[in-house]
Amino acid sequence: MALEIKKDNRETGQNLLRRFSKAIKQSGILIQARKNQFKKREKSEQMKRKSALRREEKRREFEKIKKLGKPNNK
Repeated sequence: MALEIKKDNRETGQNLLRRFSKAIKQSGILIQARKNQFKKREKSEQMKRKSALRREEKRREFEKIKKLGKPNNK
């Protein structure tokens, strides 16, 4: 989205800034920028696979400890 604001002749800097701010708010650019500010990347296929294998290994380990009747030590 390109937004173009040009200074009119005899327009003050404050007035130009006010017009610019108003145009930014109305265009929705500010809302989009705030949405994307803390956006997290998706995990790669390899990382998804790794974490799934780790979860499975931890689950098996927990079940083994549970069967042996040992206390849950972290």
